[in-house]
Amino acid sequence: MKSIETTRVRTLKDAPEQSDGHYVLYWMQSSQRADFNPALEFALEAANQRNLPLLVAFGLTDGYPEANARHYAFMLQGLAEVRRRLLARGISFVIRLGDPDAVALELSWQAALVICDAGYLRVPRLWRRRLADGLDRRFIRVEGDVVAPIAQVSNKHEYAARTIRPRIQRIMEPFIAPLHAQPVARPVDLGLPSDIDLDNVAAEVSRLRLDHSCPPVVRFKGGEGEARARLASFLARGLANYGAARGKPEAKAVSYLSPYLHFGQISPVEIALAVRASGVGPEDSRDTYLEELIVRRELAINHVWWAPDYDQYEGLPAWAKATMAAHGSDPRPFLYSYEQFDQAATHDPYWNAAMTEMKVTGYMHNRLRMYWGKKILQWSATPQEAFATVLALNNRYLLDGRDANSYANVGWIFGLHDRPWPTQPVFGTVRSMGPNTFKSFNAEAYVAQVASLVAAEG
Repeated sequence: MKSIETTRVRTLKDAPEQSDGHYVLYWMQSSQRADFNPALEFALEAANQRNLPLLVAFGLTDGYPEANARHYAFMLQGLAEVRRRLLARGISFVIRLGDPDAVALELSWQAALVICDAGYLRVPRLWRRRLADGLDRRFIRVEGDVVAPIAQVSNKHEYAARTIRPRIQRIMEPFIAPLHAQPVARPVDLGLPSDIDLDNVAAEVSRLRLDHSCPPVVRFKGGEGEARARLASFLARGLANYGAARGKPEAKAVSYLSPYLHFGQISPVEIALAVRASGVGPEDSRDTYLEELIVRRELAINHVWWAPDYDQYEGLPAWAKATMAAHGSDPRPFLYSYEQFDQAATHDPYWNAAMTEMKVTGYMHNRLRMYWGKKILQWSATPQEAFATVLALNNRYLLDGRDANSYANVGWIFGLHDRPWPTQPVFGTVRSMGPNTFKSFNAEAYVAQVASLVAAEG
């Protein structure tokens, strides 16, 4: 087994280890998988070196902002698989209800040291800071949900893909390497009680204090096994034509892996290795996919890491806010309320189909996400109202909502990571999208596809 790259590792609390610790604790939050998980393998290596068992713990809060039953069902399906896979390796797993950092703190008192994975958004970063403040022993973070560790790539907020791309490409190759599971020196089930019965996910979701008006979906089932099955399907049927067909929603040429990446149920390095090794299709299809998986996704992570207001209208580029303000009094061709958008009740059948796909199945093709958001900007009374609507709908219904990619995608609708374009009513010099969008794919076939997906959801 290769050692975890030292640049993925950062000490969050430089304190002595506890020599009388009963186990090494891996506090799992972002990397919700039992395989190809650098934080897990780092923690296991530490446990083996100390001849201690490894305890993996997950803290489940039902108070995470904007999360609902749809998100929790998918996440708990994945964690049920994590538990099974870990126990098969001889690694203990416990899931407790409470603030995640408080759960980790409670379990830390018998730990020799504590290891966690990386979180890039405001709330996960707060959890790690609070735990570091409360611990009296060594606390280490291992960054395993990016290809290139963010601090190695850049020490500032990058403006566009063109500025971050060369930084990533200069350093990424050593990080795109296999990570094999290592033996467990002390295979022990510590028998610690959990608060959540992962053998009955539906019942557990129903008892959590969540928004249950956004229900789980049939289209996507959580878990790393399901993620790898979708990756295999993409390699077999989508990748060869990805370069030409990725912008055609009806072609089903995309990987559908974004929900799994969001919950850390699959590693981007594992995906990159599989795409490279596949030899499928033309090289430009593989390169195009890897550009989106690595450069575009890690540009989004750079954005939320360095921009504290990543989820606020005020955090948009100054030029974009200025041009939208200058066109704030432009007549809107249509005006819709949040409720009308939510109900897919606009004049545009293609927009309505996209909204319906998202609302019912938890997913929307990226080409339509762009059109969907641009039209909300065009059909809202103010850009500030449009931003709030786009973000709220995105975070409520999408399984991959509320992550770095999602916040960057929402920002892009309003000029983030883009440049000024020729002036248009309402948009100013922010990029617009219109009827020409539908010349690049079969829109009627897409509408029919959405109808089939809705029927499958029952």
